[in-house]
Amino acid sequence: MKLAVVGGGSTYTPELIDGFARLRDTLPITELVLVDPAADRLELVGGLARRIFAKQGHDGRIVTTGSLDEGVEGADAVLLQLRVGGQAAREQDETWPLECGCVGQETTGAGGLAKALRTVPVVLDIAERVRRTSPDAWIIDFTNPVGIVTRALLQAGHKAVGLCNVAIGFQRKFARLLDVAPSDVHLDHVGLNHLTWETAVRLGGPEGENVLPRLLAEHGDAVADDLRLPRAVVDRLGVVPSYYLRYFYAHDEVVRELGSKPSRAAEVAAMEKELLALYGDPALDEKPALLGRRGGAFYSEAAVDLAAGLLGGGGSPYQVVNTYNNGTLPFLPDDAVVEVQAAVGAQGASPLPVAPVDPLYAGLIAHVTAYEDLALEAALRGGRDRVFKALLAHPLVGQYAYADGLTDRLIAHNREHLEWA
Repeated sequence: MKLAVVGGGSTYTPELIDGFARLRDTLPITELVLVDPAADRLELVGGLARRIFAKQGHDGRIVTTGSLDEGVEGADAVLLQLRVGGQAAREQDETWPLECGCVGQETTGAGGLAKALRTVPVVLDIAERVRRTSPDAWIIDFTNPVGIVTRALLQAGHKAVGLCNVAIGFQRKFARLLDVAPSDVHLDHVGLNHLTWETAVRLGGPEGENVLPRLLAEHGDAVADDLRLPRAVVDRLGVVPSYYLRYFYAHDEVVRELGSKPSRAAEVAAMEKELLALYGDPALDEKPALLGRRGGAFYSEAAVDLAAGLLGGGGSPYQVVNTYNNGTLPFLPDDAVVEVQAAVGAQGASPLPVAPVDPLYAGLIAHVTAYEDLALEAALRGGRDRVFKALLAHPLVGQYAYADGLTDRLIAHNREHLEWA
């Protein structure tokens, strides 16, 4: 079994490698190719990856290359973890929206749109090259904004499934609080990527007992603290929103907070510099503790589960993924991409039935889906008017003066990545 990781020079990659090594019975990789044009980073990450495999007794071969075509040729699955423009572009995404009084964040709002515009054309080019060299390969997209990128891939006819670590993070957290095995926890997880709610927490599977009321009664403070929302808000909702909902539920508070401290991008850039220095130590043969602060917790386990399911191996029978709606949420178009529990197999991901969604959540889901329609159109066709319309449609923007100012800033800060600009 051959897997390729495009963006293999990311500081995330040792987390992925650790999962591949520990879960090799679930996903028996014989060749793993790390693809990245940044040769210096790739060599550091690749060296650590080989040492992790060796320490854990994995006999798979790890190859590093700057050639995409060589790296993906003959692959059974290709995992995308890109950041077009690097941390410098992320720094911009998190700062210029604040000048207009809007949230600066890399996956939602104006910053998220900028990332989509930079990313979608690059990902589609990669996917076409995968199709030419490995037409049967599955594409697993971990590249943000996952919902928009996955929709672009699916609409272009690629075998693609989107992946996020939010759900598996909640599953692991709830399992610890309930003192059960993670595999015993099944989430009724509904929404769009980075716009989701856990509407039930079931023990034993999709038909199991819903213990969410007990979880909130006994551990509501811990849950609310993780979300950085007041306990009273979580209790009134009676569900567990993704921590990304704080950008919507406490927008003005978040804007003030973001304007008073260094950006997350600046923190991550400093952390990456330290991580790469650690990766260069020939004595290091395990992922360092610092990597846990980088983000992406449990990403490797989610990736192994998904790849194993798609390639006909082991893995969990039900997984939270991003895929076509196809009637799952009847208030959305069939070709919207939703993030829900699905049965995953060699034919792809088939969403499980979802209980009727409360209008409190359905309204916001529909609103952001409309924005994603316009964002994808702007990413595929370009043009200032399309960018403006996408921003005007976003619930975190929504006013024409803001949308105008944000459009000018977005284009100015991303001109080198936008052919039409």
